[in-house]
Amino acid sequence: MGEGNEMSRYARQMILPEVGPEGQEKLSKARVKVVGAGGLGSPVIQYLAGAGIGTLSVSDPDRVAVTNLHRQVIYTEDRTELYKAQAAAEYAQRLNGDVSAIWSPDAVTPNNAVDIANHFDIVVDCADSYAASYILSDACLETNTPLISASVLQMTGYVGGFCAGAPSLRAVFPELPDHAASCATAGVLGPVVGIIGSIQAQMTLAHILGLDPSPLGQFVHFDAQTMRSSSFRFDGAPEPQAGHRFISARKITSDDLVVDLRDSEEAPRKATADAVRTTIDKIETLPNTDRRTVICCASGLRAWRAADRLKPYWRGEIVLAALGPT
Repeated sequence: MGEGNEMSRYARQMILPEVGPEGQEKLSKARVKVVGAGGLGSPVIQYLAGAGIGTLSVSDPDRVAVTNLHRQVIYTEDRTELYKAQAAAEYAQRLNGDVSAIWSPDAVTPNNAVDIANHFDIVVDCADSYAASYILSDACLETNTPLISASVLQMTGYVGGFCAGAPSLRAVFPELPDHAASCATAGVLGPVVGIIGSIQAQMTLAHILGLDPSPLGQFVHFDAQTMRSSSFRFDGAPEPQAGHRFISARKITSDDLVVDLRDSEEAPRKATADAVRTTIDKIETLPNTDRRTVICCASGLRAWRAADRLKPYWRGEIVLAALGPT
């Protein structure tokens, strides 16, 4: 794109003293990873591409479905059945030819999270998955990579800037919230994810531009029902000394005691051939062991709660695996 066209495209943001030509140059050189191309990812991808982010990488293992369209507004009916990441990258490329938009259908796992964090200037967590958020936070803390993470449920949501000198997600949320719902089971209104995703995009641009105060260490909560928002800084929050850690399925070994909390209807195939199927209510009936215990479920929520029950007296190490329904 010629200089005149570029100036015209970005003129309204470059006129800001916080941006200018130097800031636009920073945006054009930035490499941003967006994990999740759903309700949160849609406005993030839209606004980052519009702002002229140099490299925008999107990953999401899901495909576009009609039930997504009320809130994932970068997709149209003719894009259903495509991978969301592919449809999102194509959208970003059509929106702004200056952007190098790439995509992957891979889910974030403990195997690839550190590699993701190492290859990008900032990671934007739009997966809206507890397991993915903790996995990304652990990787970003290890690699000193900024993480902008958000979550939405029903009419409320939050955004926070973590790691890279700020405390991690675990420092703010050492334990899971009390509810075990998701957008699929509890519902969500489209504008709510639009608002939260837009704040994510703003925090991402603010970090790249080096705005003061930094979005890292900032937490924002929004309630769409009351139209109230609140925020606070958590710069001094201590990192927890311990916490349940996630591993990927391929890290499970034959020496592990594998506990699968998914029933046969949810997951016809167990996590491993010799995995023990049980429920949270019956988890304490397992015989205590020195072996590493891998507790599996679809999202990580049930596994976390089961681990909380075992941890006070369990002799062996306990780790979690979020395997999805299989």
